[in-house]
Amino acid sequence: MNLHRMLGARAEEGRPIGVGLIGAGKFGTMFLTQARLTTGLAITGIADLDVNRAQSSCALAGWPAEQTVIGDLAGADNSGPTTIGDDAEALINNPSVEVIIDATGHPSAGIHHCLKAIEAGKHVVMVNVEADVVAGPLLARKAKEAGVVYSLAWGDQPALICEHVDWARACGFKVVCAGKGTRYLPQYHGLTPESVWDVLKIYLNVDENSDINPKMFNSFLDGTKSGIEMTAVCNATGLVPQADGLKFPPASRFELADVCKPQSAGGQLTADGTTECVSSLYRDGSDVPHNLVMGTYVVFEGETDYARECFSQYHMLQDESARYAALYRPIHMIGLELGLSVASAALRGEPTGAPICFNSDVVATAKRPLKAGEVLDGEGGYMVWGQQMPASTSLQLGGLPLGLAQGVKVAHDISEGARLTWSDVVIDQTDAAVKVRREMETAFG
Repeated sequence: MNLHRMLGARAEEGRPIGVGLIGAGKFGTMFLTQARLTTGLAITGIADLDVNRAQSSCALAGWPAEQTVIGDLAGADNSGPTTIGDDAEALINNPSVEVIIDATGHPSAGIHHCLKAIEAGKHVVMVNVEADVVAGPLLARKAKEAGVVYSLAWGDQPALICEHVDWARACGFKVVCAGKGTRYLPQYHGLTPESVWDVLKIYLNVDENSDINPKMFNSFLDGTKSGIEMTAVCNATGLVPQADGLKFPPASRFELADVCKPQSAGGQLTADGTTECVSSLYRDGSDVPHNLVMGTYVVFEGETDYARECFSQYHMLQDESARYAALYRPIHMIGLELGLSVASAALRGEPTGAPICFNSDVVATAKRPLKAGEVLDGEGGYMVWGQQMPASTSLQLGGLPLGLAQGVKVAHDISEGARLTWSDVVIDQTDAAVKVRREMETAFG
């Protein structure tokens, strides 16, 4: 690991990495609090539709008032205070910027910003996993063709899981399963921004008076975000989803190798070389002890007797047969760790995870009966949740990507639990994000 040394060299040369941040929400704010303290990084500009919110985010992140100024992002440089504005394209085209971070969380916006950044010759760190699962494989291919890096965001769970998988494979291990912990009960699939408070009051000890965005947090609990993140992992590693998607089996940190192995070996996986999210709750709602609710993991196989003997000798987290073992990371630090992706892209020309295939997809699934003429409210809302499935299944079904299931009208009545298709909604085929998605389906399908 020598990123710190390389960053220091850039600082000594007087040319820190110029960074353009688009979106100053929770993830962006967490990045900003460490970016200001990171040698060799310079936040050239911050683009947000609400410039006052962005300035408040900087203050919340510990920035002195004199270190930011509201102004023209096209003229910002790395010699003075960070400029805040609302023109993302001006920031993207600013010659002082080397790396663009999209932290908007909006799929269509993320795709647009990414394409513009690639066109401008800038590296892209895609915090916006929603955009990645809609069109990431195509975006990564376009970036490579243009000689720039497209990267998942270190600190977010998909990139950390990809690192686990890379570690295991580089050690010569066969990867059996990779994933993360989460809080899950089957009834959570029906949660809405209104009913999610019943869970948040227990889970985070907060109520409706807090500043939490209930729609965003609902996507974490209703299964959508898990499907999105495991799809990003599959497409960046070549792992494949289970045929019916995630099962969310309860498991402690010490049971990972027993639970996340194939059914033929006594586990709960329907496939080998797949993804799964383990629940921190048993199905009766009680807590799993020593759970992995905020962590990530990989389960791998010892393919020789001697490797399995070493598992035992070095106290690996083995299954009962000693054939499988697990490695886990108990936490992830979201935007506080994002600087690693920025530095890796700019200094090494390497992503911290990037799509290499289209193995997995996330399809909008009805939370309740939908009526013709209703307008879908997207991720974390009242109407649909996102189900992971093999990309081949989604293409055969004509599944509607969850990331495009917002602001579109339902074409006819749809039953609860149905997986939506393109033909179930009135879609604008000229929409830029729809066109990119269709291009990706053709290129990778």
